[in-house]
Amino acid sequence: MLGWLFGVSDSTTVRIVARVLPLLERLGHATMRWPDPGKHHRRSFDDLLAELPALSVVIDSFEQRVQRPTARAEADRWYSGKKKQHTIKSQVAVDGHSGRFCDVAESVRGPTADITLLKDSGLMERLPEGVGGEGDLAYVGIVDLHPTGLGATPRRKPRGQERPPEDIAYNRAFARRRIIVEHQIERLRIYECLTAPDRQQRRDHRARVVAVAGLVNLQMDCRQPGLAA
Repeated sequence: MLGWLFGVSDSTTVRIVARVLPLLERLGHATMRWPDPGKHHRRSFDDLLAELPALSVVIDSFEQRVQRPTARAEADRWYSGKKKQHTIKSQVAVDGHSGRFCDVAESVRGPTADITLLKDSGLMERLPEGVGGEGDLAYVGIVDLHPTGLGATPRRKPRGQERPPEDIAYNRAFARRRIIVEHQIERLRIYECLTAPDRQQRRDHRARVVAVAGLVNLQMDCRQPGLAA
């Protein structure tokens, strides 16, 4: 399609994309910044979420369909029971206050558990001092991965008991706090390269996610007053 639009051959388009992708990846990395511990932006409902860190990154993952590997054993390793197809998984972290992308982990096989991916990525150890991490119930155990225990997830329902009213209120407020990462992943997946089935044999997948995250960060910067010009 690109070759047809610009009047060049398919091979020319492939060569140009191969040259441009590393540039966009570096640009994406250049736009990523951790929350500033010198600026404490407390969200609303402070009393309810008082035990959560004042500054945090919100962590989540998404899966993208990939071409089925030809070898049966390899294909089984990439098959996601959740999505009922062969997928590759990406983990992202966004600033809990601004929504800017701060980190993109190495892409892994779709069936990989979210907490396993978080542990292997080393994200919690790389957070600046005073900055915590938040995730959904797939990240139970996140507190143990942070050097000082700055981590949080929703409260689980007690086995064989009704969920306490205070837990219901907490989880509702927590969901409002972390919905920001869902919105940002949706903005990532507007881009066809992260929505359509990946036909690059899973090569350079993280580079594409970083590149798109950088573009989203730049879009957010341009919408801030005084930066549009």
